[in-house]
Amino acid sequence: MRTPQDDHERHEQEERERRIYDSEHKDYHNWDAHEDDMYRHWLEARHDAYVDYERLDHKRQREYWKWRHEHEEHEEREHQ
Repeated sequence: MRTPQDDHERHEQEERERRIYDSEHKDYHNWDAHEDDMYRHWLEARHDAYVDYERLDHKRQREYWKWRHEHEEHEEREHQ
C-alpha cells in the first residue's frame, strides 16, 4: 500500500530527474532547483508572469534556451 510519504518521495525523485531537450542546441538540461531559479530570473527580466516552463509555447521555450546558452559562460565564471 502506497503512503503519502511514498508519493512525496516519488515526486521529489521525478523533479530531480526531469530533463528537458533543447532542440536548437541539440542538448539536454536537467531541470533542477538551479534551472528553475534561472528560468524565474529570465521571466523576471522580461517582466513576464510565472508560467510553468512546460506550458510555454515552443517559440518561448526556444527563446529561454537561447538566453540560457548565452548566459552559461557568465554563470561558469561566477562559480569558479
